[in-house]
Amino acid sequence: MDFMDVLRNRRAVRDFKPDPIAPAILRRLVDVAVLAPSAMNDQPWRFSVVTDAAMLDRMSAAAKRHLLNCLHVLPKPEHFRDLFSDPQLHLFHHAPALIVISADSDNPWVSEDCALAAENLMLAATEMRLGSCWVGFAQAWLNAPEGRDMIGMPLTHRVVAPIVIGIPKATPPAVSRRPPDIAWVNEDAALAAAIKHAIN
Repeated sequence: MDFMDVLRNRRAVRDFKPDPIAPAILRRLVDVAVLAPSAMNDQPWRFSVVTDAAMLDRMSAAAKRHLLNCLHVLPKPEHFRDLFSDPQLHLFHHAPALIVISADSDNPWVSEDCALAAENLMLAATEMRLGSCWVGFAQAWLNAPEGRDMIGMPLTHRVVAPIVIGIPKATPPAVSRRPPDIAWVNEDAALAAAIKHAIN
């Protein structure tokens, strides 16, 4: 797949086939993730891979309980109370694999480094015709003692990116994008206007 097509075709997938993903494929995704840049080339990331369906079910249930106890910090708490109380909601979308990207919390660039690795991983999944989704709702629980214990997370680490991986049941439609807000700085005013006109 052409690189620009990879960028255009990446989607947040939330409906997966139950087919397992081979360990070699998951390893290939991680190998691509670590090609991401990192501050001072520290490469601080750790990848916790979960493929056991029963464990993912337990993790989903525990994370939902945690979220119900944290509604006061979320916008629209009534909406989320209904959402997280729904027994049909699986927080990891019944995906066959979860890759949790974390790094030492003392690293001042932990969020940036892990997010860059996560983007590489999700783009590589798209190129391999796999679906992915960053499950932001799982982060708080994975950083809590229960979540850490369940996946063997080092106490010094902070989870940044829980990414589910699987074969999509269908390709979600593209989401429209707003035009970027661009400020041309330190350019000749006429040149800046010409550039803006040319791209509109």
